[in-house]
Order: sequence, then structure tokens, then C-alpha cells
Amino acid sequence: MLDIQKIRADFPILSQKVNGKPLVYFDNGATSQKPKVVIDAITNYYEEINANIHRGVHTLSQLATDAYEISRGKIQNHINAKFSHEVIFTSGTTHSINAVANGFASILKMGDEVMVSALEHHSNIVPWQMLCEKTGAILKVIPMNENGELIMSDFDKLLSGKTKIVTVNHISNALGTINPIEYMIEKAHQVGAAILIDGAQATPHLKPDVQALDCDFYVFSGHKICGPTGVGILYGKEEWLRKLPPYQGGGEMIATVSFEKTTYADLPHKFEAGTPNIEGGIVLGTAIDYLNEIGFENIAKYEHELLVYATEKLLEIEGLKIYGTAKEKTSVISFNIEGIHPYDIGTIIDKLGIAVRTGHHCAQPIMDFYKIPGTIRASFAFYNTKEEIDIFVEAVKKAQMMLS
Repeated sequence: MLDIQKIRADFPILSQKVNGKPLVYFDNGATSQKPKVVIDAITNYYEEINANIHRGVHTLSQLATDAYEISRGKIQNHINAKFSHEVIFTSGTTHSINAVANGFASILKMGDEVMVSALEHHSNIVPWQMLCEKTGAILKVIPMNENGELIMSDFDKLLSGKTKIVTVNHISNALGTINPIEYMIEKAHQVGAAILIDGAQATPHLKPDVQALDCDFYVFSGHKICGPTGVGILYGKEEWLRKLPPYQGGGEMIATVSFEKTTYADLPHKFEAGTPNIEGGIVLGTAIDYLNEIGFENIAKYEHELLVYATEKLLEIEGLKIYGTAKEKTSVISFNIEGIHPYDIGTIIDKLGIAVRTGHHCAQPIMDFYKIPGTIRASFAFYNTKEEIDIFVEAVKKAQMMLS
């Protein structure tokens, strides 16, 4: 049983007021808030060991390098990667996906197929479209149904020997749908395709085991899991990371440089050109430690309670429709109220101290499927409460009354 008040005390921002009201933060799908231990770790890095990493012989450089590589090891253990050099630090999920898509430009030929799903965030659509434009490959899309679930029978039909990579999110950022990635990974491998899992929305709620999943790539961001912005992870199986060319050239990713020929560094440095976000990499390890102390089973159980409670309360509001009613779903509720634009509701409830996301959530194809301009999205974290949901529901009712 989680002590929610004790957990909330770890997050300084949760005690502040917005527009004169206590902050109710339900925009966790966009970014999570940060516990004091993470904020302190950022300060400590700059006050005590700030230095450029790798290659430095002086003490501070060695201390910073050790801290950075210890963090890589924590992330390796957290996702159960086989080797620490399969864990690549990036600036976030978008960077991670682009690094893989860029690498596949050297593999794909005209007529090869890349498969994405109808549930993807734009950052897991656009890089693949750019790749197809560059290579002459064809983009295939796994369709979705009214509940916000991918249609697996169509996925099975779309797969063929031409499929070179499948890319799908573990959990939909717009609807909260948990995709059947175990099945999809197995099926992709049966036709010899690689598969990338976008875990940006999954990692706040669960602990992925990349070896058990057997995915070829798994990507996620630090800022959604209580870590700093500007840092993320690309996990790739060693064989794939060796096969793909580097994404960027520069310092750190080289072995030797001459005007005649440059050779590349070994993994993971091959994909880590330039000075990295050192503080971000180190502190991501701190954030993962914090979440593991709370326990992902505890987080999942409590967030499910919040989801069930909020769903019941919201459905009591006349004219309210929830989009994304998949059987397997995490703590995200996307909804609209008949006849009212989502932006107007979001603006009014902000005046009451409540932060939600309004719009297309960087998932325009989903909104096009439902023929709507966007939704109001409330996304819950383990530090939210049922009392906050009550305040939120009353605020939505008030907004409805004012706008009707």
C-alpha cells in the first residue's frame, strides 16, 4: 500500500498554487513532475563533479565519467539489457527513433516495406515517412478499431517478406491503449523484420524486460519517468547496433580520424557523438532508483485504481464521450463533451488550478479516425489522488455549465 501523502511530499511543485488554487497536475503524459531527490542530484552534479566525461585524466572528469557509466548500468539492469553497451544515451525518444530510422536508410531498397501503426505519436511516423521518401520504401499502416485497439488480423495480413521493420508504441500517448507487443514482436520476427518499440508512454507505468520481449529496439525518455528533460535511451540489440551506421559524426564516436579515412568507436560511443547531456544521464539513474524504490507493481495497481475511479466519475457527466476504451489500458483518459471544443474546457479548468492537455496530442491520425479536432486528456501518475479527481470532475461540470 502506497503512502500517497508521503510520496507527494517528495515533489515540491505539487504544493504550489496555480491561479490561486492548489495545483492538480493531470498532464503526466506530457511530462512527469520531479522529486526532490532528482532536483538535488542535478544541483549536486554541478556543485561537486561538473566536468567533461571520458578521456579526461583529472579527478573531476573521472568522477563524472564513473557517475555517468554507473547510471548506464542502472538503466541496463532496469530494462534487463544483456550488455551495458546496448544502452545508448540520446536526447529523448524522438532522437532515439531518428537514429534508428537514419540507420535503416543504408539497409532499405526500393519496394521494401516499413510498418507503423495508426496509434503512433508523430515522432514515430514522420522519421519513417522521411526514410521511405529517401529510399523508395513503402509505408504500411496497421489500422485501429473504434475502441482504440490495433486490429491484429490486419497486422498479420500486412506482414510479408518485404517488411523490413515494424515500429509501434508500447502504450498510446493519446488513448492509453496497451498494445500486444509480445505478439507483434514474435510475428515480425517470423518474417525476418526488425521491430522497434516506442516505450515513451509505457516506462512511467511498467518495467520493460527487453530480453523477455525479444524486441530489437526499445526507446524512451527521461522526463516522463521523473528524470530531467533532454535525455533519453535507445536500447538496441548488439547485432543491430553494429549493423547500423552512426547517426551523427563528431567527437567521442571516433576511433581514429585522418583526411583519408575515419574509423568509428565501439559501442556505445559510436552513437554518442559530441558532449552528451552529462547531468541528464547521471540523474536519469537517480530517477529510476526512486521509481524502483516505490515499486512498479505498486505504481501499476494504484494508477489502475485512479483510472477506474476517474472513468466512472467522468461518465456520470451528460454528453461526455471517452475515446480509447481498450480492454488493456493505462491511466490516461481522452474525452470530449458534446458541442464544446476541448480547448475551451482546458482553458476554464486551468483557471481552477487544473493542468490537462488539450488538442491532438501529436497523434493527428487518431483524431482524424474519430473525426474530431482533438480531445481533453487527463493522464494520472502515482502521486495523484482520488480527491484531485473529484476536484477535476467538478471543474469539468462547471466548464460545461459555463459553455453550454
